[in-house]
Amino acid sequence: MDIRIGIANTGRELTFESSESAESVKKAVTDALDAAASHVTFTDSKGNSYIVPTAGLAFVEVGTEESRRVGFVA
Repeated sequence: MDIRIGIANTGRELTFESSESAESVKKAVTDALDAAASHVTFTDSKGNSYIVPTAGLAFVEVGTEESRRVGFVA
């Protein structure tokens, strides 16, 4: 699934594909915000880790877990 994160005062967004479920990503973000944690960590499908400060989170967009279609649709 695709994850897009907007960071305050930054013109670019952090976009990556993760193998985690949408619910686990939502839970990680809400738990970090509720606990007033300084950061939240994400891991993409290639094994790269991203540490994002919670104070700078503008938005987190979690895509669907649906696989992409290949080919033509009739």
